[in-house]
Amino acid sequence: MPWWSWRPGTAADNEPDTGGEVAVQGTVRVSVPAQREPGRTSPPAELPSTGSGDQVEQVSLARIGKALDLLDIRFLADGGGSLLAMWERHAVLFTLEGPEDEILVMRARPHATVPPDWADRAYRIVNEWNHTRRFCKAYVGDPTERGQLPIYAELQVPLAAGAHDPLLVELLDCGAAVATSFVDWLHDEGALL
Repeated sequence: MPWWSWRPGTAADNEPDTGGEVAVQGTVRVSVPAQREPGRTSPPAELPSTGSGDQVEQVSLARIGKALDLLDIRFLADGGGSLLAMWERHAVLFTLEGPEDEILVMRARPHATVPPDWADRAYRIVNEWNHTRRFCKAYVGDPTERGQLPIYAELQVPLAAGAHDPLLVELLDCGAAVATSFVDWLHDEGALL
């Protein structure tokens, strides 16, 4: 099993997300409600000019790749519709999810994992991050094949209406910067890794 968890409800499988379960701690599980379908409205034929000449367009992996190039973030394409950027202590997956691939997802994962006997500590540290930070919500993943616990931080931005290039670049830059801050925090103040 790859260490990037697959999420149901992408355009590739053409099945809507019907909800599921998320491990909260140990064997306790909490049901996750199915995402409701918001009322679809079409964007106006002409959007106000941003002054820079950029057009609002649908977000695609190709556009994400170009924006990462502008930010000088090197990445690999995994062949499954995701882009993966690697740093010294972590990696960030950039992808599009949702029924129509309309949600920009940036999922960070430190390379280091947590031993299973530190599970309670991992949940406390992740909850501390979530209570004190606005961006990148963190969670403890399912145990790896070796029984270690991976830690993730994720930022999701719905972009069904599209985005112009400067906004997309700013979102990706924010996601990459907060991912680095998260991993640094886990190693330093969080003292988990």
